[in-house]
Amino acid sequence: MQTVSEVGERRLIAMFTEAAASTDDDVVIGSGDDAAVFTAQGPVVVSTDTAVAGRHFRFDWSSPEQIGARAVVQSAADIAAMGGRLTGVTVSLGCPPETPVDRLLAVNSGIVDQTHAYRARVLGGDLVSAPAVVITVTSIGVLDDVAPVTLSGARAGEVLAVSGPLGGAAGGLAVLSAVEHGADPALIDRHPVALAAYRLPQPDLVAGPRAAAAGATAMTDVSDGLVEELVTLAASSSVRLDVESALVPRVAGLDAVGEDLAVDPVRWALGGGEDHVLLAAFASGTVPADWTPIGVASAGSGAFVDGEPVGSIRGWQSFTQT
Repeated sequence: MQTVSEVGERRLIAMFTEAAASTDDDVVIGSGDDAAVFTAQGPVVVSTDTAVAGRHFRFDWSSPEQIGARAVVQSAADIAAMGGRLTGVTVSLGCPPETPVDRLLAVNSGIVDQTHAYRARVLGGDLVSAPAVVITVTSIGVLDDVAPVTLSGARAGEVLAVSGPLGGAAGGLAVLSAVEHGADPALIDRHPVALAAYRLPQPDLVAGPRAAAAGATAMTDVSDGLVEELVTLAASSSVRLDVESALVPRVAGLDAVGEDLAVDPVRWALGGGEDHVLLAAFASGTVPADWTPIGVASAGSGAFVDGEPVGSIRGWQSFTQT
């Protein structure tokens, strides 16, 4: 098995470039040159996310393809949260010289496949030496005849809603952590939905542009946990946000995971992050049919769950991947 140092940076970059080749009309100059050039069709939205091995992912818990795809999802979700449509990504990969080339090619394959699944293209990137594998994805999107939806637009009297179920990523992570610390390995086979939600969340990111078109006044993706996003949204919009925990949709099978691990699954739905579904505020009567109302905005300040004030995600759960 060849390592990065044996193959060399230029040859490896050429392999990445070949995998990301694009024939799209809006890509004037794609991966392989000094920089990418593309034709934007409206205001451009840009967001960058970085994932570090051992902190944000583990190769013994997820496949390289899943890790690469997941890095795209977490960055692309920020574009959707502004009401944007993903058009392309650039990728920076850092790795130790002894990293097997096949592993990096598999990570790149996951990046390319997930980007293509969003009808977007890998526009280029960089490869550097680093103490651990580090994946940085910069997502580029456009706003299709909609105004950007920010964190600060929620108003009293509006309805809070989410675009999909929550808690799956945290439940899957909890299963893997429990098995690593001595729980029955059969837990992994018993809870495939939660494991899949952790390894590669699949939020409906088209829900972002749909919400913007429907008049969403504020929006964000649930990357740090619903509680944390509520706190941020309430502070940014200077309103009080009240959520009923019973209304928050949970990933299928999450209650069974909770039974096996003796954990209330509501904790994962409220405090667990990295599901990347969208949270938004809408005027009453304008919530899209495929969104789930979970609460309301009113005059005041702060975030509340079941009438109780919440400060941050740290008050709800603490998981570790290391």
